[in-house]
Amino acid sequence: YELPQPFWVLATQNPLFQSGTYALPESQLDRFLMRLSLGYPSRQAEKLLLQQRSRQVLIHQLDAVFNQADILHLRELAKQVFLSEAVLNYILDLAAETRKLRHGLSTRGVLALKAAAQAYALVEGRGFVMTDDVQAVFIAVVAHRLSLSEHEVGQILQSVDVL
Repeated sequence: YELPQPFWVLATQNPLFQSGTYALPESQLDRFLMRLSLGYPSRQAEKLLLQQRSRQVLIHQLDAVFNQADILHLRELAKQVFLSEAVLNYILDLAAETRKLRHGLSTRGVLALKAAAQAYALVEGRGFVMTDDVQAVFIAVVAHRLSLSEHEVGQILQSVDVL
């Protein structure tokens, strides 16, 4: 089936070993661009949830920040953000470092890291990617693909020399 664009899948993850949940296979984890932790809502936000008869009421009170055309335009702009040879080599060095582990970063993961760094640079108002941008998105893009803790992925990041 052809899906409308943009098309996103958002998923939640329950704590490991919680009854009724199963870890996704690596091939499926690799298809998620990032894993982000939002933490718990503030006390005030959680109280508002408790006071509502339906959670859907809150969703309908939100104002859209972007429309479909805006999102598609930003997606195209992000693809145009420049990556120097040095930054590309840095991404490849990081990938090579992960591949010293049992399961290293896949090519799909390397492409995701590049795309996320480009989007991050765009949000930061630049038309080029810096190694800082790669570092800013590295843990979110890589940790779930390698089934490592954020700390372990941070160690990989620290072990590769920045150009």
